[in-house]
This record gives sequence, structure tokens and C-alpha cells, in this order.
Amino acid sequence: MSKLPEKYRFLDLSDYGRPVGHWIANQLKSTFFTPIHITTMFIVSGIIAIVFMIKGYFITAAFFIILKSILDAADGELSRLKNTPSYVGRYYDSIADFLLNFSFLLAFWYITDISIVYMLIAFFGIQLQGTVYNYYYVIFRNRFNGDKTSRIFEDKAPSAMPGEKQSSVNKWFWMYKICYSIFDKTIYQMDKNAKYAEHFPKWFMTAISAFGLGFQLLIISFMLCVGWEEYIILFFICYSILTFVFILFRKGINSGWIGNYVEKAN
Repeated sequence: MSKLPEKYRFLDLSDYGRPVGHWIANQLKSTFFTPIHITTMFIVSGIIAIVFMIKGYFITAAFFIILKSILDAADGELSRLKNTPSYVGRYYDSIADFLLNFSFLLAFWYITDISIVYMLIAFFGIQLQGTVYNYYYVIFRNRFNGDKTSRIFEDKAPSAMPGEKQSSVNKWFWMYKICYSIFDKTIYQMDKNAKYAEHFPKWFMTAISAFGLGFQLLIISFMLCVGWEEYIILFFICYSILTFVFILFRKGINSGWIGNYVEKAN
């Protein structure tokens, strides 16, 4: 079940796990399982992957990383199938991703000789990549009547959904802010006017989806399988340069020669 109406769907490179995730959600929609249970399962899958990384079983670790990505899609699918949107679930999911991303990179630092400073730079870069993708994707969804559980600006705790306690939403919101505030503010300062942009072409959304968490995990899994684990941290440091390229392209689409090209294409 897509987060967007069919007319506005684009090829999301980070969303390869959704078909299997949707199948899993379909099997669970009439059971006691909730999206929170599925989120907890992907946390367990990520922890298992880390253990196998440290033990040197990189292909097995890659399997559990991909499984984590599939389950990460399944929790949202189950929420939509059961019609149980949840801010607590969304923040729990995002915080879990944050902590697992840090733990994955910490494991790569542990098993290689690379400096922990580079590991921290790579972590900042990975989070910034995901933030710029989510920033544009949430703007896109809000504009075209897609899923609105995520908000463009997470500046204050939202009103609880039916079945949630406001106190729980407030608690999870502030934990989310602690994890993501610096990245959200950085991307917003780099592209304040994105929400007013006239054009968000599908090809651009497909390109920026290469920064989605699912695609990041796919890259990590591939590099583990081919024995390039020692280069993963350096790769993501370099990959982060594209953050600035995508932001410049987004601005160029709505002005200058790129904007003129888009108008002609339309």
C-alpha cells in the first residue's frame, strides 16, 4: 500500500522491501500483532546483523540487514491495513533507525582499523542523507494527498491519534527531537524554500530516493557480501557530497536552465 496516490507514485529506490513487507502485513492484519511489534522485530533483526558482523559472518549479516529493511516497510503497511496511524509508532520507528544506524557504523569501526572520527563523520553524513530525502518526500506527500503521519516541520508534539495517550506522544516526540533535531535544522537551513517549490518531478524524487534508508542498507549489504566492509565508512563520507548536489538541483529545477527544461518537458 503506497504512501502516495497512484497518479503521483515514483520509482523509490529505497522501497524495494515494500512488496514483501505488504505480504507480511497482509498475513498479520487479522492477528494480535501491531505495527509496534513489527518495529521491535526489525530492531532484533538489526541487532542480529551486528552480532554476525562482529563475528565476521558478513553475508549472514547482510541477510539480516535486508530483513530489517523489509520489516521496516511492513510496520507501516500493517498500520495502514489496520487503519491505526500512530505518532508513537512513527517516532519509535525513527529512533530505532537512528540507533541502529549508529550501531552498524560502530560495528564497522570495531572490525576495521579506521578512525572513530571518520565513523562519526560517516554517521552524520548518513543521517543528513536520510534527512534530505525525507524532507523532500514529506513535502511531496503532503502536496499530493499522501500519507501525512510524517510532518514537514517537527517543531512541536502533535495531537495524539485515536487510541494514543498524549503523554506518550509527547515523550516519544522529545526523544525523536533529541536524535533528529540537528539534522532537520541543517537541511532546513540549506533549503528553506523547498515547501514552496512549484516543481517536484518524479525523476528527481527517484534520484533522491538513493538517499533513503532502504537504499543505504542495500549498499551496505552489497559491500559486506563482496568483502568491502573496510570501505563502508569512507564510502558514506564521500556519498554525502551528493547531499549538496541534490539540494542545488532541487533549487535549479525551479529556476534557471533546469527549470526551463522541466517546463518544456511538461
